[in-house]
Amino acid sequence: MPHVSSYEPGVPNWVDLATPDINASKAFYGELFGWKANVSPDPQYGGYTMFTLGDTEGNEVAAAMPIMMEGQPPAWTTYINVLDVDATAKAVQAAGGQLFMEPMDVPEQGRMAVFADTTGAALAAWQPYGFKGASTVNEPGSWCWSELNGRDVDAAKAFYGEVFGWDSSTAAFGTTSYTEFKVGGRSIAGMMQMDDNWPPDVPAHWMVYFAVADADATATKTGQLGGTVTVPPTDIPIGRFAVLGDPQGAHFSVIKLNATM
Repeated sequence: MPHVSSYEPGVPNWVDLATPDINASKAFYGELFGWKANVSPDPQYGGYTMFTLGDTEGNEVAAAMPIMMEGQPPAWTTYINVLDVDATAKAVQAAGGQLFMEPMDVPEQGRMAVFADTTGAALAAWQPYGFKGASTVNEPGSWCWSELNGRDVDAAKAFYGEVFGWDSSTAAFGTTSYTEFKVGGRSIAGMMQMDDNWPPDVPAHWMVYFAVADADATATKTGQLGGTVTVPPTDIPIGRFAVLGDPQGAHFSVIKLNATM
């Protein structure tokens, strides 16, 4: 399902990057994934930059924006499609989460809020007006998955069940566990339990994954472009993945999905 025209409520629908150097980020991701950067000419959007896969107009895969707040780290953010972002913000607070950004309108495009769950992992909610979300997914060079890395599985399952109505199933995964979050029986996001193999100072966070044709080649190119390889290319049941960092310090994952996926 590479092309998407709409998203169900509760399903992740977009990812964007907050960066201290928008021009450097445009150059890095353009070289790595073949993205074309389209900067909004309207000053009210604050330099928000849409990435398209190649030159195809209307083929949005992700976005980037300058860091707006002092102390804000470079990071990718996942958005969840919702029917009413104000109601979602209230549900976040009722479930014990913290609002980082109160609901606000993005003129003509949608309404959004940014928050942290009860474990401290940041996420955003998006109520679409004109913009529905990523139009291309699961193809090489596009977003394909978002995954919570956290230490308290039960707390996360309770929070996201209450806020978004997510169902979940958890199974052993090596020395730890993996949880699949589901909407209508379909897996829409995941959670890796962080065990003692993770550095204790790494906080809970949402990781974004981009599909690639070759995880090894992408990891090598990341290093050549000034980025970092945090987890080298590794085989897992659904494909071969790597955890990478861009030159500004934002981390992301890439995966070469198995042909049967």
